Amino acid sequence: MSAPIVIHRPSPTGGRRVTIQGQIAGLAHDDGDVVEFLRRAGLPDAADLLDQASWVEWRGGRAHHYEAA
Repeated sequence: MSAPIVIHRPSPTGGRRVTIQGQIAGLAHDDGDVVEFLRRAGLPDAADLLDQASWVEWRGGRAHHYEAA
């Protein structure tokens, strides 16, 4: 089973698309944006989940890096 939260590869203009259970949550420019998307989705302690592979899959690029590809 894949992680319910996917942080996609950095875009050419910077930022990373975030999907939660296949639904687009938004474009994150830092971890704070991801945490806010997850909070809005009902996960109040989301900061603790960012490095848990069972919850978050970082695709294409290093985790926690949002610079343009």
